[in-house]
Amino acid sequence: MNTKIKRICRNCGAELELYHNPTPTVDIIIEAEKGGIVLIMRKNKPIGWAIPGGFVDYGESLEDAAVREAREETSLDVVLEDQLRTYSRPDRDPRLHTISTVFTAKGKGVPRAADDAAEIGIFTEDNLPDPIMFDHREILSDYFRMVRNREKHT
Repeated sequence: MNTKIKRICRNCGAELELYHNPTPTVDIIIEAEKGGIVLIMRKNKPIGWAIPGGFVDYGESLEDAAVREAREETSLDVVLEDQLRTYSRPDRDPRLHTISTVFTAKGKGVPRAADDAAEIGIFTEDNLPDPIMFDHREILSDYFRMVRNREKHT
């Protein structure tokens, strides 16, 4: 069901019908050079550990947004490897309905918390921190399952 919102144009006073759509985001599972994945401790509410990521800017591709968000939050240059999946459950983010396309990437350099990140850490499947925000634990579970399947078939 499309939800329409009525707004008044500030310039001409005409009534506009706008669609209230989900917001596109990206998340990037960054594989660190020495092993493990990079997670950030969010600086803003809701506070907790998260996969680096954020909102896609108007006119920006998902891939460009992923590279930008990775650099902004982790100070790492990344090379995108694959698109893991898109997650769209309406309640995945308590702030608003988001649709996130998740990429995997290789990171280059030393991770440093920046922008919306208060802290940064490198973790493995066996030592993930708590709390992990949004649906990121589910996303990480899918990622680690994919890695195990890939290793099984090589």
